[in-house]
Amino acid sequence: MIAEWIIVAFLAIGVIFNALGVIGLLRFPDLYTRMHATTKATTFGSVFTTLAVIVYAVSLYFSTIEPQFIVLGIHALIAALALAFTNAVGSHAIARAAHRSGILPVPAVVDRLKEAGR
Repeated sequence: MIAEWIIVAFLAIGVIFNALGVIGLLRFPDLYTRMHATTKATTFGSVFTTLAVIVYAVSLYFSTIEPQFIVLGIHALIAALALAFTNAVGSHAIARAAHRSGILPVPAVVDRLKEAGR
């Protein structure tokens, strides 16, 4: 019973983070801020979704004592670790390639005094 609530909580957190990544992708102005939003949010979203799978596998293992559920949990853990490393490294490589090709970030500082001519 408690495992089901933990699974639902992890899935809800994962969906919220993934939705925030989509909102960041649609809302932010340039490649660098969009990539930051999607990388961070989808990494956390995928990790929490994978944690839900791990809790599910462990709870089924203790209720049935079948080793296939431990294998599922181990595979999910390996996938989460691989995603955490490759997502960060991949986004860094894309940002570096974009910067080297001349794509500049949108200026983030808004100077109202300069715009007013003061």
